[in-house]
Amino acid sequence: MPVRDALLLDVRTPAEYEEAHIAGSVLHPLSELSTDAVRSLAEGKSACVVICRSGNRARQAAERLAACGLGNLQILDGGVLAWEAAGLPLNRGAKMMSLERQVRIAAGALVFTGAALGFFVSPAWIGLCAFVGAGLMFAGITDTCGMGMIIARMPWNTRRRSEIGACCSVSK
Repeated sequence: MPVRDALLLDVRTPAEYEEAHIAGSVLHPLSELSTDAVRSLAEGKSACVVICRSGNRARQAAERLAACGLGNLQILDGGVLAWEAAGLPLNRGAKMMSLERQVRIAAGALVFTGAALGFFVSPAWIGLCAFVGAGLMFAGITDTCGMGMIIARMPWNTRRRSEIGACCSVSK
């Protein structure tokens, strides 16, 4: 079925979407995914193609949507990165820091802070390093990043959705 007849559902953060997105795609961040909203957007469409940066969040979104009975879901293999690598066009906005990069900065800052406080203030602060390490290990095992979900909800990542062509602000 032709892609032009499909719903292109982008589940990245508003900041990522604003930086670069596929023309005609609709923003609906994974953190705010609403099956009812997606179902109404997909009415009359041949398919729903779920898009993210690399494919991981798209897979999570597709699984959640499928579990709620939404059919004919497809995932853009490799996400926006693969789209761009294939030389296909992207609509570009302001350059923003990726969510992945923000998570690495936050994790590094927390580990550094825990180590410094553990050395200079009290050895108990080393527990902060262990906590961050356990969180990173959990994220690697489950492919779910709690810190990423929190950072995705920060004000700089949640611009007014109407400013960047989002579908709606209703979430379930």
